[in-house]
Amino acid sequence: MLLPNVLAASSFVEVRPGLIFWTLVTFIIVALILRAKAWGPILSLVEEREKQIASSIEAAKRERAEAEKLLAEQKTAIAEARRDAQEMLRRNQQEVEKFREELMAKSRKEAEEFKASAQREIEEQKFKAIAEVKAMAVDLSMEVASKLLNERLDDSKHRALAEQFVQGLPVKGSPQSRA
Repeated sequence: MLLPNVLAASSFVEVRPGLIFWTLVTFIIVALILRAKAWGPILSLVEEREKQIASSIEAAKRERAEAEKLLAEQKTAIAEARRDAQEMLRRNQQEVEKFREELMAKSRKEAEEFKASAQREIEEQKFKAIAEVKAMAVDLSMEVASKLLNERLDDSKHRALAEQFVQGLPVKGSPQSRA
């Protein structure tokens, strides 16, 4: 009930054609002034900002594409470096194995040479010992023969001479003493 009284008392409900005309004229003038003075600069600022945003998006796309390209290159380089490292490791292992085999062959050869040299030395020493034994046998035979020729031996003298000869032989491990 309060609302009809308020509307009747106010002049908002009245239609005044003069006021409507001047309100429209003022609105059109303000719109033209705003269009000329404010609307143009505002639109140019908005367009400029839109261009900046578009160029930023394009730059970001280019940078992303370049980053993806660099990432792919880095992945390729890492994979190649790994392959190179594996190849180097394989070659090093082959070289170590080859060196080991060469060293083993050289060691075997040296061992065979040392063995052959030792066998030659043993043979030489053996021949020297045999020659020495033969010389001793000849000396002993000559000594026995000279004693036999000097004395006529009977069985008891023969036995005594043999025992004397056996006692005159060098004992194993001791130096030889001959008269």
